[in-house]
Amino acid sequence: MAADWVATLGAPRVRIPALLASAALLTVAYPRADWSLLAWVALVLLFASALVRSPRQALADGWLMGTVFFLLLLRWLDHTFRNYSAIPWPLTWLPILALAAYCGLYFALVAATVSWLRQRVGAGWALAAAPFLWVVGEWLRGWILSGFPWGLLGYSQYRQLLLIQIASVTGVYGVSFAIVAVNAALAGLVGLGWRRAAWGLAWVATLLVGTLAFGHVSPGLLPPPDELIVVAVVQPSIEQTLKWDPAYQKETIRIYTSLTREAGRGNPAVVVWPETAAPIFLRRDPALVAELQALSGEVRAPLVIGSLDGDGRGLYNSAILLETQGIRAKYDKIHLVPFGEYVPLSWLIGFVRGWAEFISEFQSGRVPKVFDEADPPFGVVICYEGIFPELFREFVAGGAAYMVNITNDAWFGTTSGPWQHLAMLPFRAVEHRVAVARAANTGVSAFVSPSGRITKTLGLFERGVLSDRIVANPRGGTFYTRFGNLFAYLCLAVSAAGCFFARLRRSH
Repeated sequence: MAADWVATLGAPRVRIPALLASAALLTVAYPRADWSLLAWVALVLLFASALVRSPRQALADGWLMGTVFFLLLLRWLDHTFRNYSAIPWPLTWLPILALAAYCGLYFALVAATVSWLRQRVGAGWALAAAPFLWVVGEWLRGWILSGFPWGLLGYSQYRQLLLIQIASVTGVYGVSFAIVAVNAALAGLVGLGWRRAAWGLAWVATLLVGTLAFGHVSPGLLPPPDELIVVAVVQPSIEQTLKWDPAYQKETIRIYTSLTREAGRGNPAVVVWPETAAPIFLRRDPALVAELQALSGEVRAPLVIGSLDGDGRGLYNSAILLETQGIRAKYDKIHLVPFGEYVPLSWLIGFVRGWAEFISEFQSGRVPKVFDEADPPFGVVICYEGIFPELFREFVAGGAAYMVNITNDAWFGTTSGPWQHLAMLPFRAVEHRVAVARAANTGVSAFVSPSGRITKTLGLFERGVLSDRIVANPRGGTFYTRFGNLFAYLCLAVSAAGCFFARLRRSH
């Protein structure tokens, strides 16, 4: 009966609507809908279809579902293109479709490989390989073409604190692995029947119990915090259209100054401004530097200021540490946003710079600078950098006692984009057991505890100050801090070995 039901997926009138519905279900597992349970079933039909379709057909099925999923998930980009580019609507959807099709290709390759393995070694082993293959796909997507690890499956579970503690060992990929394992086991149940799927269901149940048990005990194994400090972030809520208006510069500085004085009443150890907060090249304006030195002395705390900077190599998107003595340190953003902060293959497609005002031409920084001039020391990741686990890890391994994320998500308006961006930070916190303070121009500013709990937020386009007492653990670290993406590499090794073995034999 189960096999007969799955066989109906061969009919386009059944399969295509089912795949489109699955893509929609997976989308609402993410912010802002946050129906995270749907991620545990949204891939069932894709894997079940791979059991009855050829590898080439499964490739098409996966590409369709993946492309539609990313088109829906990244729909907030339409706001950016409509408001800040010369591309007329509805042509604004073309670059979004291109990005979605690229990301959807990873769904396609996993589905095709599952189908190929089913032909070679049988359906059970093919489904067992699915979570390993999926992790490899997510890891590759975060690396190829400078990486775009947005919408990883694990991020849909950012509110499920018991579940995500495993990230301190596996990174976000361990959560994705568990989700795909459940989907594959359920696909086995509907495609193979209860008896043939029983061993897979038992294995997945054991995996889930172990993961949740680890999540229950792991926070209790943490050493007591070395120090608790107060950190304040300011959210000026300045519209993108005003941010770079020369006529608005004095008002911008006035807003920041007022908010910083408000933050100073809480005796913070540091006050954090968002990305490119200073609407000028701060280091080239001695008068403003002097004004901010006095402000730092007034609130008795150093300031972290997002600013443009430059040297003989070019322009940088920077974070500057400023105290009463002046500028103490600077970090230049390392991982730039393609088609936002630089144009890949600019010798060939440099003409796209004229299409949108958000396309800049920055140089990449070279060193993940920890601000050890401060006490305790901390690291700063700028905007998009917070979604790259390995880069974040370099700061913690370098001695950061806590982390700061500064960003400007004003480009995305009141869409789900800023909330999806925030949802990745709990994993960075858990991966290293560090607290994270986030300052965003128009929101969402937030604090994230080492357990991954978002403790405080300041919503979109709210002006104000957010302060929290956070844990500072110098020279802390986890298994993930020490070994990085070892789990992803193990999945790569298992996937490669499985495919090699499958080439040597054919299932009868």
